[in-house]
Amino acid sequence: MAKKKASDFRYNTGETRVPWAAVGENYNAEDLMAIVGFLMKGQGDEYEEALKKVEEAVYALDKVSAPPAKLSLDVEVAKAEEMCDEFLGTEGCTFLTNCTAGFEIACKYAGLKPGDEVIVPAITFAATMAYPLSIGCKIVFADVDPDTLNMDPKDVAKKITDKTKMIVPVHIGGYPVDMDPIMELAKEHVIIVLEDAAHGFGGEYKGKKLGTIGHFGAFSFHEVKNMTSFGEGGILTTNIEEFRPEMKRARFLGTDFSRQIKNWLYDVTSIKGKNGGFVATNFSTTEIQGLGLQLQLKRYDEILKARYEAAAYLTGRLSVCDALKPQDLGNDEIKPTFHLYSVILDPEKAGGDVQTFKKKLAAKGVTEIAHFGPLYRFDVLRELGYDEAAIAATCPVTEEVFDRRFTHFPIYGLSKEQLDYMADAILESIDEMQKGI
Repeated sequence: MAKKKASDFRYNTGETRVPWAAVGENYNAEDLMAIVGFLMKGQGDEYEEALKKVEEAVYALDKVSAPPAKLSLDVEVAKAEEMCDEFLGTEGCTFLTNCTAGFEIACKYAGLKPGDEVIVPAITFAATMAYPLSIGCKIVFADVDPDTLNMDPKDVAKKITDKTKMIVPVHIGGYPVDMDPIMELAKEHVIIVLEDAAHGFGGEYKGKKLGTIGHFGAFSFHEVKNMTSFGEGGILTTNIEEFRPEMKRARFLGTDFSRQIKNWLYDVTSIKGKNGGFVATNFSTTEIQGLGLQLQLKRYDEILKARYEAAAYLTGRLSVCDALKPQDLGNDEIKPTFHLYSVILDPEKAGGDVQTFKKKLAAKGVTEIAHFGPLYRFDVLRELGYDEAAIAATCPVTEEVFDRRFTHFPIYGLSKEQLDYMADAILESIDEMQKGI
């Protein structure tokens, strides 16, 4: 039988006769079979026969194997971080429970406090504004570009005040935000830029990977993203060199194993932020998540290629219709990730707006949805005193494109027949609208 490895150094500094294991209760063969059944679902005699063979092999393996000495924040997490650094061209990537955790660490570094203003795009996911909103910051909504649906830098410039402490551009659907003017504004006004690159892993803007342009970049590996780490996870990067050594401590309560308090194993210190120290919380990730991220990252170029090919096919099919603006495929300087496929209607040419379009597609069995809505319409903001109508008046493009012009389609994992049907359904729906059918 395999020899049990020495346990975690915080509990046991070497081989001992009476060890203190880092893992409280290990998983066994029965548990592993439950996981196999979850990840590889099926039914029927052929499936049951194959599953039985796997079960026999797993139980045989169980008799000659030993459990892992660590289940969190160990070598697999470190390998995942190293691979992300290599892929992104960064240093100090920190693997976290999710993208939102990365937002929180960046906001704490910036020293946000009640009354500070944070500019976010009017259309994005609620997580983009959640942490600053929760601590009493004022969220300021920038209008969106009518073609990309991303934050409009010209509107950002109009909404900066002496209270603005952070700008959060979001690469919606993996299409790059125009970052140069945003970074110029940030430099002029001394503002921290946090790239919400939840959809942007692998995309590029003028030779730079998305999420590596701002002061911070946060990525999501949630189950719906291009790449996942067993359902949840995120990476935080930074261009602030002096903060890089702090990020991994910011993930785990500010523990410092290089120093100890009296009669104890380690110290806990504050994390050095822009304007002073802050208290870290716990965003630890598991070894299974780290391994999962490594496995998908190894084939990520293939994933991006497949997404591009599907998007290129749809754009080629839909370009014949002048009532539609299909997904832009990018160029040498702009390289999207094609997490979502965007279609924008011209209501006058289409003979109706996107709401009519969506109903026709639904009747044809085509899945589509405007992936995010205007944040200022959520009830939580009304409860906090935000005036929906007043904000909407400052975001006229958002109001127009969301209600009348745009929607998103899935493109990944679809067969050629499904892509054909979707393109046909889109063109047929526009034809029916134009004919008043």
